Amino acid sequence: MLYDILLIMYFLGTILGLWFVFKKAGVAPWKALVPVYNIVVWLQICGKGKKWKWYIAFLIPAINVFCFLLLVVETAKDFRRYNFWEQTAAVILPWIYLPILGLHPKMQYHDPIAEPPAKVTGGRDWADSIVFALIAAMIIRGNIFELYNIPSSSMEKSLLVGDRVLVSKLAYGPRVTMTLLAIPLVHNVVPLSGGKVESYSKLIQLPYHRYPGYSHVKRFDAVVFNYPDGDTMCSAQFSNRSYHDLVRNYGLEAVEQDRVYDKYSGERIEIGKIRVRPVDKRENFIKRCIGLPGENIQIVDQQVLINGNPIETPHDAQFSYGVLFDPIANPSHMLEKMGFSYDDINSAYARMQYSGSPYFFIPMSRSTAQQLAGKYEVRDVQSIVYPADSSDNTDLFPHAVGHPWSVDNFGPVHIPAKGETLKLTLENLPLYSRVIAVYEGNTLDVKDGQIIINGQATTEYTVKMDYYWMMGDNRHNSVDSRYWGFVPEDHIVGKAKTIYFSRDKDHKRIRWDRFFRDANKL
Repeated sequence: MLYDILLIMYFLGTILGLWFVFKKAGVAPWKALVPVYNIVVWLQICGKGKKWKWYIAFLIPAINVFCFLLLVVETAKDFRRYNFWEQTAAVILPWIYLPILGLHPKMQYHDPIAEPPAKVTGGRDWADSIVFALIAAMIIRGNIFELYNIPSSSMEKSLLVGDRVLVSKLAYGPRVTMTLLAIPLVHNVVPLSGGKVESYSKLIQLPYHRYPGYSHVKRFDAVVFNYPDGDTMCSAQFSNRSYHDLVRNYGLEAVEQDRVYDKYSGERIEIGKIRVRPVDKRENFIKRCIGLPGENIQIVDQQVLINGNPIETPHDAQFSYGVLFDPIANPSHMLEKMGFSYDDINSAYARMQYSGSPYFFIPMSRSTAQQLAGKYEVRDVQSIVYPADSSDNTDLFPHAVGHPWSVDNFGPVHIPAKGETLKLTLENLPLYSRVIAVYEGNTLDVKDGQIIINGQATTEYTVKMDYYWMMGDNRHNSVDSRYWGFVPEDHIVGKAKTIYFSRDKDHKRIRWDRFFRDANKL
């Protein structure tokens, strides 16, 4: 409610300020109330009325934000307000500054055409430009769109490593900045610090709030979100392995004392500093939304079922296949020609040597597997389906005995919805413990066979937020909801919209055919 009031005050304050600014400029103040026309009049007052590039710029999303803020500064100049800090305040708080200009009796309007503004030094001009650009960029990045790089193969072949996508913040509604004290335009670590220096302070944390968007999260949307399992992380691991994953595998004491060694190779796994990050400063992930709030999801032999009904598998989705080549074949050359990445080819060689199998184990789409099976150099192509794990493997969500699932045979799991009352048992509690205790901030304990929430024994819990189930298109090479569970709505960053640039890191070439492709196309 508070954030909605502030938004209303921003717009009303700006309009009120223009009313009195127009009046001082000798223009009928009612013109400030007419949408679009008020911008035309404002440009004329600032001496920009005959410059058509301004009108065109106001029609371009994001660019119009720069234009609006620049007009506020131009208005300050028309009132002979040249102080650096005052103009900075005008850009940050136009809804307060414009009314002051219009109401203060000593501040008088001067026609910029009749009386050109005073000249400033080159240094001051640079300082003005830098501050203005930073503030405008922060507003755009936080509320309109952000540019995002695809760093891993978890979404291949829909989104490739080296793709750069435009992520819309308006699609699901801009999320209010929760960590207020941070270096502008930097996510969570200071550049060039090797990930060792945080770029923010947790001194001021604002509650979660999201302004209305023009749509909602839908099935098959490519969604950018903050890594749910990244609330606690090890600085040396970044997003590769979460603190919780390391504790489950190696024990709390080993992780806390930085004495973790790989179970197979015996090599030391560096932990670094253990950090607790706020929601909006956790690592950014991109996956496809598969399950929506209130639905039941299950995976049977790689087929995803929603409420018991099969759903479409993305056309470019990848699964692992075992490929047996003819001894005379050159596997690397053939796979490279078919578009396989060097990383996948090298991993296939390493896995073949480690397992002692003559098969190459490599991820690909079903259509690619069919093409490969038709090559005369290929003797066999086998689809790999991981059966339910009868050994009670706890590597997958919810990391508890009694859920013998695999990445290809998983669930069923019910996805919580806002306002829904969950019936809790000791058997299903592992599925919802992080929802209750971590994401929604309650105390949770089990004593004498009873579930205790906030000090009260209970068998139910009413959910405060919507939750989603996210999966990568590269189904056997994606750390997703099958590993760490639900994505809360307050972790949602935005919707991936368009691939605006793409570069093949293996061959150092630009992939022109991927430019301006829809990032959500299946």
